[in-house]
Amino acid sequence: MSVSQRSASTPAAPAPKGAGLKKIVAASMVGTVVEWYEFFLYATAATLVFGKYFFPPTGNDLDGIIQAFLTYAVGFVARPLGGIVFGQIGDKLGRKPTLQLTIVIIGVSTFLMGCLPGFASLGYWAPALLVILRFVQGFALGGEWGGAVLLVAEHSPNKSRAFWSSWPQAAVPVGNLLATLVLYIMSNVLSSADFLGWGWRVAFWLSAVIVFVGYYIRTHVSEAPIFLEAKAQLEESQAVSYGVGEVIRKYPKGILQSMGLRFAENIMYYLVVSFSIVYLKSVHKYDTSSLLLALLIAHLTHFLIIPQIGRLVDSWGRKPVYLIGAITGATWPFFAFPMFDTRNPAIIVLAVTIGLCLHGFMYAGQPAIMSELFPTRMRYAGVSLGSQVTSIFAGSLAPLLATQWLKDTGSWLPTAIYLVVACVITTVAVLTLKETKGIALEDVDRADAEREGLVPAAAH
Repeated sequence: MSVSQRSASTPAAPAPKGAGLKKIVAASMVGTVVEWYEFFLYATAATLVFGKYFFPPTGNDLDGIIQAFLTYAVGFVARPLGGIVFGQIGDKLGRKPTLQLTIVIIGVSTFLMGCLPGFASLGYWAPALLVILRFVQGFALGGEWGGAVLLVAEHSPNKSRAFWSSWPQAAVPVGNLLATLVLYIMSNVLSSADFLGWGWRVAFWLSAVIVFVGYYIRTHVSEAPIFLEAKAQLEESQAVSYGVGEVIRKYPKGILQSMGLRFAENIMYYLVVSFSIVYLKSVHKYDTSSLLLALLIAHLTHFLIIPQIGRLVDSWGRKPVYLIGAITGATWPFFAFPMFDTRNPAIIVLAVTIGLCLHGFMYAGQPAIMSELFPTRMRYAGVSLGSQVTSIFAGSLAPLLATQWLKDTGSWLPTAIYLVVACVITTVAVLTLKETKGIALEDVDRADAEREGLVPAAAH
């Protein structure tokens, strides 16, 4: 029997149970917390600080915010490039070394952001250096997400893959919560002048401490048996290939489905956590501390609900839960912005929290669904490419477009229509999926091997 046949017909060792799997989940989560702490820190700082600090004044605060969001978008443009590069590395060398590399890169770039002088000191060199560091940050994050979720998904039992792989997703609001908490404390302890002058830098510098912790934990995890089997197959046989080029040739439908799944989810997330701040500050002059407190509560709720939705994805199925998120997500702006207009703190918190809960119905099941779309030999590349390319057209543009529409029309309605269209696109993508609840990843590999003519259909 050939190596390829052996790989396809012999199941991998069972996923670790108990403490073993929990250790892998923790390793995946801690790095994701670090990297999303840094990524969201930039998003929040772009709204609160960067527009004033790194760009020349124009007399309209929205102009500075729009310029800051343009630099924010650079990170999203870099993400698919990172997904391509690190997806290739991750499918060849492994998930673990790739994740160790990405956490170091994103940590260094974020620390250096906290050291940059502003426009008053460097002129246009200030935003230029900010853009370069933002690109590096986004490049590393583009390779982080796929590896983090696959490290867990490939170790997880078939019947609970969505639950376990939802934990790295839950790490995202934890990172966001930490970033918001640090900024909230700094904005309350310091005067506005001190916060704008140097206080925001502390949050960026703190990332170095968290990076050391995340890197250390990630050195103590192992690759999934199914990946090691696929890696051995690639090394010993020239009959199959891996990586970005291969997944584009062989699984274009899976990439398009991943992009469709990601589209509304990514747009909705950044409307809820970024544009909401812009709207409340520019339209209602809401104070920074109150906005950050609202986000703290919303992020905490988001963290708590994501694993529970992951359980529903395992019990109800991938498609019905995702459809709940896509359909209900389209309704959010139509009640959320009127709730913002009340200027009532409790109602504002509720609007943001509901938005993130609805988002969770799409977000929790993504790792399981996407990992089940691709065989192991090209899974990292497929998942990274499908998710990160979408971010260019979705999350990067969402707060920028919404802010521009607010400036041009003074209304949130164009943004609401925008989200509805995005949710329709995602709904169509979900409907094209096959339900894969409980599927074994070995069966996905076996089907891929048959497709390549490596295993005769009668073999099983």
